[in-house]
Amino acid sequence: MTLLTVAVVALAATAQTVREDFKANIFLSASNYVDYDRQFTDAPLTPAPAGYEPYYMSHYGRHGSRWLIAEDSYTGVVEPLRKAKADGKLTAKGEETLEKLEQFLPTTVKRLGDLTTVGERQHHGIARRMVRNFPEIFCRPNVYIDARSTVVVRCILSMTAECEELAAANPTARFHNDVSKLFQTYLNSDREGIVKDLGRKGSQQLDAAKKQTDTSHLMQLLFNDQQWVAANLKAGDFMYRLFEVASNMQSHDTDIDLYPLFTADEVYQQWRMRNLRWYADYGPSPLTGSLVPYVQHKLLRNIIETADTVSQTQATLRFGHEVVVMPLAALLELGSCGVAISDTSKVEDVWRNYRIFPMASNIQLIFYRPIDGTKGDILVKAMLNEREVQLPIATDRYPYYKWAELRQYYLDKLDRFDALNRKHIEENNGNNESSL
Repeated sequence: MTLLTVAVVALAATAQTVREDFKANIFLSASNYVDYDRQFTDAPLTPAPAGYEPYYMSHYGRHGSRWLIAEDSYTGVVEPLRKAKADGKLTAKGEETLEKLEQFLPTTVKRLGDLTTVGERQHHGIARRMVRNFPEIFCRPNVYIDARSTVVVRCILSMTAECEELAAANPTARFHNDVSKLFQTYLNSDREGIVKDLGRKGSQQLDAAKKQTDTSHLMQLLFNDQQWVAANLKAGDFMYRLFEVASNMQSHDTDIDLYPLFTADEVYQQWRMRNLRWYADYGPSPLTGSLVPYVQHKLLRNIIETADTVSQTQATLRFGHEVVVMPLAALLELGSCGVAISDTSKVEDVWRNYRIFPMASNIQLIFYRPIDGTKGDILVKAMLNEREVQLPIATDRYPYYKWAELRQYYLDKLDRFDALNRKHIEENNGNNESSL
């Protein structure tokens, strides 16, 4: 992107600050745990250009809201509080917090990482809006819908929820649902080559940020003996874990609210360290030469190659994870997702994780053709979480772009990356051989 484009994008993104966003909607501070239905109000869609109709949707969607994943996601918070209680070191607020967590803990047994009812509901809603927004595709008699998922159960169930809704809207629709490790190569690609060797700079930054976090307010709120805290807790890590549990409560139909434990400054700081970590580990950060988004180069090729085969009205639905949605959005250069920012204090002006990959986040590419069957350019528009976004080529009828031009732009990007990656692998193999 040109500097002028970056400036324009940045100006648009800073219409409201992060702190103002959180004041209006604290749930946004949850980063990748944001409930899709607690985002922003629906944005109106631009009508199709005169003489055009949608005929194909190419989609990638993240699974819906889930329980936390790691074995110690909950116990890593509960056990320290239990020990503090046994030692007589909890304040009244600490006792109250432990009681809330003890109330919730039984629901997590054998459910780590599972899709929740909230997550299932999100996908039903997304599919209903697909039908509402693009009836020319989803209400067409005998429309073909190819839906594929990674092998993870929460992704499979998310796919199932959307297909159920689409089938209810159009009983004649023909579905092909498939799940296989074969699809992992593009639905959830592993890091390899130059992208793998770049490492995860954000994770390194996060570890340092936890140690530097001001935990004094929270520790005094929960514990009555700060010497005990110093001897028994890694306070920064404990605070990080507790905020994660608090953030993810919106993934459940519960009235348990842990956000009041944190001040507005603490909420912002907890979000900020996560935002920077995600940007460095999966985004276009200059720390990694803006190359990490190319982890999804196989997925982008699949999107292009599949679109090349489509002549009849249909949809391709893919289901996976936020670690795919995020770099794919950057690789596609959706809105400001692909902007490289060296100054960490400026990242949030342009790049905010809660706008990109909440639970059930999705990218929809909608293809349009002339209605009367006469020759004309195939057009495409992109939607990130059902909101129209800018694409990286010029157009005189935003948000619609000529697919032939956009396709070539992406293929050129991919070819340049493939050449760079091959060179990197060859050089590394040479270095490895010379060291034997």
